[in-house]
Amino acid sequence: MDLSCKSEYALLALLELSPHYASGEPLQIRQISSQQNIPDRYLEQLLATLRRAGLVKSQRGARGGYLLARDPWKISLYDVVSCIEGFDTQADATKAPDTSEAVVIQDVWGEVRQAAEAILQKYTLQDLVDKRNAKQQVDIMYYI
Repeated sequence: MDLSCKSEYALLALLELSPHYASGEPLQIRQISSQQNIPDRYLEQLLATLRRAGLVKSQRGARGGYLLARDPWKISLYDVVSCIEGFDTQADATKAPDTSEAVVIQDVWGEVRQAAEAILQKYTLQDLVDKRNAKQQVDIMYYI
């Protein structure tokens, strides 16, 4: 199982916005795009999706841009990935397997999905920010 490019770009954009949450300073698409190497138009679409889900908000005007809509420690990775990927656990339940083999496979896949969801719900954007900051400190110390 891999993280989709869409979800990865969404998380990168939110990571870029996270340090600016406390100051309320919005970032423009081109700033996020250049820092994280995300195509502008693609980022626009992702931010629009995240805005509709209430994870970011936009601010108009010359000093406008995007900000996190909630505290970084209140946004779980599950919130982001499910918003972008459109997880629908109910849709999976309506598919009736027609063989015992299919039932077994579906049961195991259900366990995998539950484990992945639990891990994504466990971590927040703030956790990623903290991990990134710790990694940057280690990298700086290593090269001195």
